[in-house]
Amino acid sequence: MIRIEDFVSGRYIPGYQYRYFVPEKVNQEWIWASPKINRLLERASIRLGELNSFARMVPNIDLFIQLHVAKEAVISSKIEGTQTRIDEALLPIESIDPERRDDWQEVNNYIQALNSAISELNTLPLSSRLLRNTHQQLMQGVRGENKQPGSFRQSQNWIGGNSLSTAVFVPPSHELVPDLMSDLEQFLHNQEIFVPSLIRIALAHYQFETIHPFLDGNGRVGRLLITLYLVSEGILDKPLLYLSMFFEKNRSLYYDQLSAVRSKNALEQWICYFLEGIEETASIGASTLSSVLDLKKTLEDQIEEEFGRRSVVGKKLLHGLFQEPTISVEKAAQMTGLSFKAANDLVLLFVEKGILKEQTGHSRNRVFVFADYLKAFEH
Repeated sequence: MIRIEDFVSGRYIPGYQYRYFVPEKVNQEWIWASPKINRLLERASIRLGELNSFARMVPNIDLFIQLHVAKEAVISSKIEGTQTRIDEALLPIESIDPERRDDWQEVNNYIQALNSAISELNTLPLSSRLLRNTHQQLMQGVRGENKQPGSFRQSQNWIGGNSLSTAVFVPPSHELVPDLMSDLEQFLHNQEIFVPSLIRIALAHYQFETIHPFLDGNGRVGRLLITLYLVSEGILDKPLLYLSMFFEKNRSLYYDQLSAVRSKNALEQWICYFLEGIEETASIGASTLSSVLDLKKTLEDQIEEEFGRRSVVGKKLLHGLFQEPTISVEKAAQMTGLSFKAANDLVLLFVEKGILKEQTGHSRNRVFVFADYLKAFEH
């Protein structure tokens, strides 16, 4: 049994011209006396419950999942230095400038990896195997593709600095990774200990980032771990909560909080920060869902009043836009079953009414964006 306030994070082991950190294992009972943790835990749990309840009331909630995932992919990749906007992430690769295609690919790998991981939870527990599968998809065909995608590292890595000797932090030796990850996996599923789920995932995220089990992509997989755990435990029915925006808002604070656990045993401080992130992010998620529902109702009413005999097919296109907010005329024709000419006329009517905006400025191969929908996810 470990008391959070008395936690000793681990120890340093000397290597050649550097020291690596070996974290304390986490698969134990955890207790605390801090009233602040209790208060923040209650508030975060209430906000998560509200988000989940709100999502259950939203018709066709899956229409909105894709954009939540795209937003998360853009922000989580941004933390790692990738520069792609959400509207770009939704475009086909041939519409992206060649010099930006690597960034586009990284973001779209993230979208595919998250969607696959959520799907895999139906047949696999949240486990090292699932995380390795996710990592393999994340690294496919991008800058980390030569860094053992889908495998735990077989060499020493480091964070910050140009070498092991100048590194800001050196994670545990690769020989210790399998045992540490096994301990972390057992902790996530241990029914013999009584640790609230939000405390459990706060500890697990810290531990994963400290182990740093992959040569590349640890930050993205570690942030995905949070959402995957909340879905796997049934705390969220759908993957609607991501902490990347909270972490990215003050990136140095996020890294400082993780570092303070290792250097100062400041675990209570980390848990409080993490719970504040859950509360804030769940509130924003509920607000986003509310604004999207308002937008949907407003535009449905507008189409009903202004589109005359094209109101039925207009609503069909509108509902398609909530799934794919960036489209071509060809895509609009597929969504509605119209001929190319009729679809083109309908898209131009959507432009005239301010629902769609043309993105490329070209006369051919035009791309249209459902800008107000994307705007709802900017907060």
